[in-house]
Amino acid sequence: MTIHTPTPEGGRIVGEQMAEALSRRYLAYALSTITNRALPDVRDGFKPVHRRIMYAMHQMRLNPQAAARKCAKVVGEVMGGYHPHGDASIY
Repeated sequence: MTIHTPTPEGGRIVGEQMAEALSRRYLAYALSTITNRALPDVRDGFKPVHRRIMYAMHQMRLNPQAAARKCAKVVGEVMGGYHPHGDASIY
């Protein structure tokens, strides 16, 4: 008895080598990560994590005239609201 797997609607099943498929997909992921996270934006020179820090500081009303706050307070605010992936990149 032969088991027939139906083709997905609107597409087709294409056979390809696992190593080739993984290398192509990993390269696409790596390039998107570099361009979206690691490189500063041309508009303001900030990386996404820096933009989150500045926004959190703005929400906390931190400016040159405000009283000093500890760095951990800002890091906690950023981690809690905008960047739940650890504090290493925030510090």
